[in-house]
Amino acid sequence: MPRVAMTTDRYARQRQFAPIGAEGQERIAAATVAVLGCGALGTVASELLARAGVKSLRIVDRDVVEWSNLQRQSLFDESDAEHGTAKADAAVEKLTRINSTIEILPLVADVTADNIDELLGGVDLVIDATDNFPIRMLLNDWSLATETPWVHGGCVGGGGQVMLFDGRGNPCFRCLVPDIPPPGAVATCDTAGVVGSATHLIASLQTTEALKWLSGNRHAVRRSVLAVEAWENRIREVELSPKLGESCVACGQRQLDFLRGDRRVTADGAATLCGRDAVQIGGTPNARVDLGRIAAAWQGVGRVQSTRFFTRLYPNRKHSLTLFRDGRVVVTGTQDVGEARSLVDRYIGQ
Repeated sequence: MPRVAMTTDRYARQRQFAPIGAEGQERIAAATVAVLGCGALGTVASELLARAGVKSLRIVDRDVVEWSNLQRQSLFDESDAEHGTAKADAAVEKLTRINSTIEILPLVADVTADNIDELLGGVDLVIDATDNFPIRMLLNDWSLATETPWVHGGCVGGGGQVMLFDGRGNPCFRCLVPDIPPPGAVATCDTAGVVGSATHLIASLQTTEALKWLSGNRHAVRRSVLAVEAWENRIREVELSPKLGESCVACGQRQLDFLRGDRRVTADGAATLCGRDAVQIGGTPNARVDLGRIAAAWQGVGRVQSTRFFTRLYPNRKHSLTLFRDGRVVVTGTQDVGEARSLVDRYIGQ
């Protein structure tokens, strides 16, 4: 089948949209964007940005495609799930067929304070598709350090929220979420479920904010958090007062704890356990996790075992996750730290 001639104006309809126009399209065509996480939000945002004609896309993800992803992660198909293809690789293969005229780079990596600049350095904007609070805190710190804008997005159940942070603070993400929620305090897609149409909606809103910024229409960027509960038919805006920035640890006091401080996100917080097919992750001495509430949230996800010391989930035949009161988690069935972290993100929330 012959390829479409490159002289075809594939961006004609976007250029005809007056707020973008020829100048805005030129700005988009000169932009480099990183998509951090290639799941439900990341696949949709990546596809929309590729079709919009950005110069370069970096797809950053540490995971592989699973069958449960196919319900909402639009770039993947049954072959990817069957072969357990790395999400970043599978996404780039599909995106290249969608738009072969742009640069698309797969980066299969676990993002840490040590490598975030290597992975994201030089981009014009980052799409947050991580579903992971420590990484969002790290991204926020890096954004403030480099003055790089990013578009936050989160989705679970039938809705989610979106906001662009410009990298200059007041507000920043920590004005909205001052600290990492305790383990299990925030529902995840694997514990509460998610509607595929909701993830597409949130990712589309993220991409719209990104295109406003990249095309030079920064006056049109939303100045508040947009929260949409599609299933319950509710839309609301959450204003972030400038006073929050004055007292914010990150953008007000410039304490970038997750990038440079004592809370740096590193690979050192996880370790394989000698003599066992297991990985231990995290834990905070002063933490007091509500094990009973988490056990209740896990009902229906898999077999659950509870004692006064820990709660254990068997989500499948291979793995188990044992959560202790200090937030420490032991993941059995793997010695791969990245795989263990992914399981913790899915079933515990950080």
